[in-house]
Amino acid sequence: MPSSRAVLWIDHHSAQLAPLDEPASEVRRIHEHTHHTRQHGSAVRSEHEFFADVCEALSGVAKVLVTGSHQAQADFARYVEKHRPAISPRIVGWETVDHPTPAQLQALAREFFVKYELFASGPTTPV
Repeated sequence: MPSSRAVLWIDHHSAQLAPLDEPASEVRRIHEHTHHTRQHGSAVRSEHEFFADVCEALSGVAKVLVTGSHQAQADFARYVEKHRPAISPRIVGWETVDHPTPAQLQALAREFFVKYELFASGPTTPV
């Protein structure tokens, strides 16, 4: 079932996608691909495959908050910009956080989306 809002926590080895419409136990985990080769560039290929899997997991999400380490977010942002630009407009925020629990992740996202939706609704005019 598609979700209207979700939070993604990402590092270079794994990701957690938590839809805000479901309980914290419904977190989807995505892990990197490991290629045990000495071939030059295999780490880049593994990272691209991992980021592609993360993007596929976001396919049913209308708005997503991306969290994680600053470097992982930056690498993921570059990947999205270059390889999956259609996903970019659905990423509505970026927050640097360190290994939260699924419940902490959803709480952070709910707080973020309250502010986001308040801001997106525009200024109110006094009566």
